Amino acid sequence: MRVLVGLSGGIDSSVAAYLLKEAGHSVEAVTMLIWAKDSPYPAPVSPNSCYAPASAEDKAQIAGFCSRLGIPYHVLDCSGDFVRTVLANFRNEYLQARTPNPCVWCNARIKFGVLLDYARMKGLEFDAFATGHYARITHNDELGCYELRKARDPSKDQSYFLYRLSQNQLASTLFPLGDWLKSDVRKLDVAQGFHAEDQVESQDFYGGDYSDLVGRADEPGDIVDLTGKVLGRHRGYWHYTLGQRRGLGIAAPQPLYVLKLDSARNLVIVGYGDEGAQSTCGVSDVVWTSREGFDGDRLYTVKVRSASRGEEARIEKTGASSFTVRFASPSRGVTPGQSCVVYDGDLVVAGGIIESAPLDKEISSC
Repeated sequence: MRVLVGLSGGIDSSVAAYLLKEAGHSVEAVTMLIWAKDSPYPAPVSPNSCYAPASAEDKAQIAGFCSRLGIPYHVLDCSGDFVRTVLANFRNEYLQARTPNPCVWCNARIKFGVLLDYARMKGLEFDAFATGHYARITHNDELGCYELRKARDPSKDQSYFLYRLSQNQLASTLFPLGDWLKSDVRKLDVAQGFHAEDQVESQDFYGGDYSDLVGRADEPGDIVDLTGKVLGRHRGYWHYTLGQRRGLGIAAPQPLYVLKLDSARNLVIVGYGDEGAQSTCGVSDVVWTSREGFDGDRLYTVKVRSASRGEEARIEKTGASSFTVRFASPSRGVTPGQSCVVYDGDLVVAGGIIESAPLDKEISSC
């Protein structure tokens, strides 16, 4: 099989390329550039950030790795599309007091979309595209569809970031690390001499202040509690996210959390942990990854943030591209703009963007 591998130069993508080559596939590698040469944004502090300038040294190291494996190597510039799609969404969501997930959009629209379009335009021929993501794809012969599933290693599972992949994308995608434990991947990487044993891994999306990407001057406003009492001041609501605890600059007998952001009045509303309970959330822009509905009488597992272990909930389909989540136990920090992904065991059923997540406790004066 002719396989094009997305190669970042990190441990996971390098081992994925090696495994495919060892399996006898005809492998070529491609690196996706997303940092524009004339970017108006400051370079991130962290050198392991995903959105950062790509150095000639990095590309030279990747090219050397490909030469060692005996596979052709290509570099494709997707920076313009990244700015228009991912960064535009990122900025718009923050200015609407929502918290976006850029990795979800990048995967569906850029890495598994635009990048492959550009590769074909360049004349590259391949039967499948592979990455170093930790996830699995199976085919359900009875339903005639491809299914996205969690990786074998639960600590590294990345299915949450991949739920928006279409059936066409799943049909032509390979995840060579889906059945691997991360510890074994690292051992293989070191044994083959691809990276040093203490290799630092990426990565956050942007290793700096996210407000740099929003590009809006500070606008001081009030930090208030649920009654409207002013507790402090802030530099602009877009500097905060729901559930945030640190950096509020307010002394209180118990930890305070950001419970709501009011973009119209530039308010940051905070409260104690038990005041942030949320029993429901509404989800829109839904992708029916492997099923087009739910059994209303059963409990599914939902993840409302990437680091979540999952929470039990009942799900009701409310439209062609929407559903409502009713948590079995009140949740906290459910954030509009983030993704909500529904699982049946290790199967990704569907996912979408959290549109509403009301607090159980009424906000009286805000």
